[in-house]
Amino acid sequence: MKWIVGLGNPGPQYEKTRHNVGFMALDALASRHNIQITQSKCKALIGEGHIGGVKTVLIKPMTYMNLSGESLRAYMDYYKADMEDLIVVYDDLDTEVGKIRLRYQGSAGGHNGIKSIIQHTGTQSFNRIRMGISRPEPGYAIVDYVLGTFPKKEKELLTGMIEDTCNALEYSLNHPFERTMAEFNK
Repeated sequence: MKWIVGLGNPGPQYEKTRHNVGFMALDALASRHNIQITQSKCKALIGEGHIGGVKTVLIKPMTYMNLSGESLRAYMDYYKADMEDLIVVYDDLDTEVGKIRLRYQGSAGGHNGIKSIIQHTGTQSFNRIRMGISRPEPGYAIVDYVLGTFPKKEKELLTGMIEDTCNALEYSLNHPFERTMAEFNK
């Protein structure tokens, strides 16, 4: 069984914000495979199904971004889920809009959701897909930027990035993550 955690903030006011690209990617993947992410468990909304013949659980923590690790830990403990079967999908300021970067370890890099996951799991070694949101113009507050929506001129890049993320996630279910990185880190 594989488990994919998309990071974001719950509630309609955050739905289309840059910080919620992890949720957007999971929703798109769920839509591709007729998975409903509606079960409320472990401080998260969860959907289960089969993708490419692999039992897969899609998880959207409902704890708000900064406490994402609480939900992930609750799921791990309850289901005895293995960190090796985890992929975390989230927004990244240091990757340009439209691009994705796959990694299997690293620091939080200032991302509070990842910081919370590292804190609650005690490791920086887990598979991740970072979805680019670029950095704001100088003088623009980071918090306002990540909680802002994508401008119209970035819609096409956003759509392509979500597609690429779904393709990488599907590929990763039947291939080692190292190979997935080689395939999708362009």
